[in-house]
Amino acid sequence: MAKPVSNITPFTLLDYPDKSACILWYSGCNMRCLYCYNPEIVFGKGKLSFPEMISFLETRKGLLDAVVFSGGECLIHKNIVEQIRTVKEMGFLVKVDTNGSSPKVLLELLGQNLLDYVAIDFKSPIAKAREITKKVFYDEFISCLKLLMVSNISFEVRTTYHSSLLNEVDIQTMISVLESHNYQGNFYIQHFRNDTETIGNLRHSLKNLNPIILNTKKIKVHLR
Repeated sequence: MAKPVSNITPFTLLDYPDKSACILWYSGCNMRCLYCYNPEIVFGKGKLSFPEMISFLETRKGLLDAVVFSGGECLIHKNIVEQIRTVKEMGFLVKVDTNGSSPKVLLELLGQNLLDYVAIDFKSPIAKAREITKKVFYDEFISCLKLLMVSNISFEVRTTYHSSLLNEVDIQTMISVLESHNYQGNFYIQHFRNDTETIGNLRHSLKNLNPIILNTKKIKVHLR
């Protein structure tokens, strides 16, 4: 039996805005981001089958508001639509964390009203995509962004920032890209977690961004 999930975080108040949730960490990813602090999830095999996940979620009915599908990259898994549908039918809100590489799967999920919240990663300007992620899914990201913008669900755009990979000009370029596609709203910059094991051998990252300088009339930058 397939075991798609590497681990479960049984409780969090941080990963779904204003909701209690658990996180299903799906193994495997189609990117190799240098700053990724989950190499054991990206490269490792899953440990939990879907029936085992459902058994766990049965014990959380009435205790948790939501289930977060994360990874790795959860949307590359073959049966992810059916699995999300099953969880949704159990009465949970569903959030997906995605790198924006699978617009066809996202479209299917949105079309079936299976999602309540999405966090989409804007990895880098296109000029740095291959350097940072080792793959280029830039057009796919833009397609996913457009799908979310015309949907009726809440979503956030976020970027992980490491000072040796991105700089202020890069962030401004990314903001310009968002504005060029008529995105308005929040843009979350997540500081890299220093002193953690990562896929790339990265040195200490500096917290040297000023959100006030980066803010525009259409986009407000938030640092995490």
